[in-house]
Amino acid sequence: MAYTTINKSTDYFNTKLYTGNGSTNAITGVGFQPDFLWIKSRSDTKNHNLWDAVRGNTKRLISNSNGAESTETSITSFDSDGFTLDSGTTSNGNSLNFASWNWKANGQGSSNTAGSINTTYTSVSTAAGFSISSYTGNGTAGATFGHGLNAVPKMMIIKQTSSNGGSENWAVYHHALGNTDALYLSTTDSTVGSNLFWNNTTPSSTLVTLGSGDHVNNNTVSYIAYCFAEITGYSKFGSYTGTGAADGAFVYTGFKPAFILQKRSNSSSTGWGMIDNTRSPSNVMKNMLLANSNAVEDTSSAPSVDFLSNGFKWRTADGWFNGGGDPHIYMAFAESPLVGTNNIPCTAR
Repeated sequence: MAYTTINKSTDYFNTKLYTGNGSTNAITGVGFQPDFLWIKSRSDTKNHNLWDAVRGNTKRLISNSNGAESTETSITSFDSDGFTLDSGTTSNGNSLNFASWNWKANGQGSSNTAGSINTTYTSVSTAAGFSISSYTGNGTAGATFGHGLNAVPKMMIIKQTSSNGGSENWAVYHHALGNTDALYLSTTDSTVGSNLFWNNTTPSSTLVTLGSGDHVNNNTVSYIAYCFAEITGYSKFGSYTGTGAADGAFVYTGFKPAFILQKRSNSSSTGWGMIDNTRSPSNVMKNMLLANSNAVEDTSSAPSVDFLSNGFKWRTADGWFNGGGDPHIYMAFAESPLVGTNNIPCTAR
């Protein structure tokens, strides 16, 4: 039985849907001031937009691109209950439908000096197991920076933000893959084995160790790192083996999921599927977006997953999600814990 100190998951993660108006648009109902904001049009082939409080509301990254951050005015402010948009079409196109995924850390944060690289800012919520760190690489294998979580990160997503280092894909660390492999969030590629990413070193409860590769540690180049530690009953970063059958794999998380991001790790032709309980409010859930693509929302039968009181179960034989004998990795955040500290159990759908 899972227990958690987080009784209301929406205090730290929430999905908010909205319709663009092509003008000033105040989005409310998030429940907190977002420190990491991810936006994607559901109805049009617009790029993903990723913003955070560490880099500031004028700096945008694109998860389906290897490009550096750009200066945009689309987000005019992070607000106490959401965010305010300007007229930018990729996040506020008139009459377009959008999904936004919101995470809470701790504002802009402050420098972390625990490692050999001092972060410019590290914004951290130890309660939610989430931190955002900005740093400048030094090109040295074995360099470290402090993530501030006081727990071992189970998943990390790192992106070069400045343009002086060329164009590099988003680097993903996942503990199920180990410290010798990485994935690219911005592509369909399978795992890449190299010590250039993590220097074959598992992150500790205080430090992330980097290799000398350009994706994570090019000299004088700026980076942003999103680090996640597991919080029982709120977040899970795991793996599963597909069954290849329509009555597919069940994955135990210890909570009813609100959101999952998954990738078949041994395939070079499968993307990063994003499914949440807001776009798909009832089982079987089929509304999927791809983190590595600007494609419109897929509502076909391919994704087909049930969100249950203690995990999720695939209802498809599709190789993207449930390939027979194939390894898949995922990140998941809770709608509600199986049992919280108030001893109120969640219920199935």
